[in-house]
Amino acid sequence: MRFLRFLGENARWLAAGYLLFFFSAFGQTYFISLSAGDIRREYALSHGGFGALYMGATLASALTLTRFGQIVDRWSPRRVAVLIVPMLALATAAMALSRHVALLFATIYVLRLFGQGMMSHTAFTLMGRWFSAQRGRAVTLATLGLNTGEALFPLVFVALAGAVGWRDTWLLGAAVLILAALPAIAALTAVERTPRASDPSAPAATARDWTRAEVLRDPLFYPVLLAMMPPAFIGTAIFFHQVHLVELRGWSIGIFASSFSLYAAMTVACALLAGQLVDRFSAVALLPLYLLPMGLACLVIGTMPEQWAVFAFMALYGVSNGFSLALFGSLWPEIYGVRHLGAIRALVTALLVFASAVGPGLTGTLIDAGIAYPAQVAAMGLYCIVISLAMLPVRRRLKARAGALPS
Repeated sequence: MRFLRFLGENARWLAAGYLLFFFSAFGQTYFISLSAGDIRREYALSHGGFGALYMGATLASALTLTRFGQIVDRWSPRRVAVLIVPMLALATAAMALSRHVALLFATIYVLRLFGQGMMSHTAFTLMGRWFSAQRGRAVTLATLGLNTGEALFPLVFVALAGAVGWRDTWLLGAAVLILAALPAIAALTAVERTPRASDPSAPAATARDWTRAEVLRDPLFYPVLLAMMPPAFIGTAIFFHQVHLVELRGWSIGIFASSFSLYAAMTVACALLAGQLVDRFSAVALLPLYLLPMGLACLVIGTMPEQWAVFAFMALYGVSNGFSLALFGSLWPEIYGVRHLGAIRALVTALLVFASAVGPGLTGTLIDAGIAYPAQVAAMGLYCIVISLAMLPVRRRLKARAGALPS
């Protein structure tokens, strides 16, 4: 009953976050990589060559985001939306029209900056700023847009690309962004929200408002960042090279695409669960736990050649991904406050985009060097397990620091 009341009272703002996440799909690796085979063929690029180009464009977008992302603190949400959605549409159209590798680089740069970067960054920042006591719940409901996109876009893209070609499918995406996404998001973000005393759920612990310079001097920031990077690095690396993995294992690309629905379903279920747990126990409390399913997922797909391993991977990865969405939306305001949240999150998002850039580039280079891709994935799984253990003392220190805050 309280949940339905919360949903009804805040539908406008939750819908704004949902649509920002949903339409960020056009700049997400899982969507771009659906064209990877066609891009490599038409531009005569190797796995390493395309991976390096993708990495360079993504790194450039990450560097831009550290500065550009601060506009979320300074501009109204509607003004931000009216800028970033058309820019994403422009890049989507450019992907359809590009014929030169230099334009391909520029296109991917803008896709990553305004898709994965600004659309997601804006959504996370607004949810963190608009909600307080029920921040975990709001974040997970908004991120259902991301999960919906992961479930629908791969299937829609494969179907449309088979009918009209991959380039025209990108052109249709640009039309959808301008005709549907832009007016809807602009309308929903026209009214601001501030946390209210009447909001349901018990008040959450609130950190003092750190500046970005103070965050960079905080010794606990860096280990927490290492724990938050694996979903960006691993997910991008695996989804970017999904065509190579399918060809290597002799799997069906159609079956692999269908497994995204399971991944999205598990992400949704676990994100909703994580939102409740964050509001009840705190985001910091979940830090040492959320990467363990992802570690197991990587070990499964890295060592099992059977096609069922895809579904096991997607299910386990969906568990960690669901928790990571709740943590990424709630952890930073919980630790560092909300006054400078846009600037802090722009830095964090840029670093995660950096990790997502390194993933395809590094793994592509290793593939070209003859390093078995399944072995690389298994090594990623071991990293998740090691970093989870390392988070135990970090969690204790963060909790001790929060307990020392004046009430």
